[in-house]
Amino acid sequence: MIAKDLYAQLEKDFITKEMTDDWAPHMQAVSDFLCPNFIQRSMGLVCDNSDEITHVYSAVFPSNKVMQQIIDNDAKDVLLFVHHPSNWGVTQSPPFFQMDKELLQQFKEQKISIYNLHVPLDAFGPYSTSVTFAKALNIDVQEAFSPYRGGLAGVIGTTNLKTITELHKVFTQVFGHEISLYAYGDDEIVDGRVALLAGGGNEVDIIKEIKEKGINTVLTGVSVKNDFTKEVHDFEKENRINLLGGTHYSTEKFACIEICKYFEKMGLSSEFIADVPALEDL
Repeated sequence: MIAKDLYAQLEKDFITKEMTDDWAPHMQAVSDFLCPNFIQRSMGLVCDNSDEITHVYSAVFPSNKVMQQIIDNDAKDVLLFVHHPSNWGVTQSPPFFQMDKELLQQFKEQKISIYNLHVPLDAFGPYSTSVTFAKALNIDVQEAFSPYRGGLAGVIGTTNLKTITELHKVFTQVFGHEISLYAYGDDEIVDGRVALLAGGGNEVDIIKEIKEKGINTVLTGVSVKNDFTKEVHDFEKENRINLLGGTHYSTEKFACIEICKYFEKMGLSSEFIADVPALEDL
């Protein structure tokens, strides 16, 4: 498929004029590899290295592991679709860090382009991070909430599970790794309603909105309790709101798996590249 045609279709289907993002100012270390349009608005085509796309890889982060796997496949004229254009490490300061320059150079030589949808993929829709997160846990989505940079990033859903204990068990089984549980409230899930925000949704303003909706259970990715998040944990404890966390990577990977169907509908073969969840997020 002609690359510019693919990018135009992605733009039409996912990006609205209301959406904003701010990656580029923090990516100066790799600015030589970035497209002018990405430098201007921090979304869309990150690295323009190919005129034709024959296959699409998708990933949550452009980690060394992900990039090296594509290179080792001897891939050429392909696209790496990522939810984030930078990598994640909650213990680092700042927590987002940049792609490896040597790997970026190899991408350029092998005609491997990179395309990013962060805000557009977080925004409510069939491929969105929170919708697919809910779907993975068999939670029925009822409505979107939580305004975020021109979209709504969170969802309210209903579950047949009755208690936090049951939900934590299912969450752990589905994800296949440790899931944090901060049991600040009653074990019973009020009216079977829960709030989900894939990625980093544990923020005071968001939890206040959840409280106003009468919900006592929130599922997100980054739930760690530290000096930076003490305020929101104190608020949750004071207001008896239970918090479950499944890591930044794992709660957002389902969107990057689901997006493969979008590319396949366009006649492009596509595959998700699995990575390793950072349990430090919990």
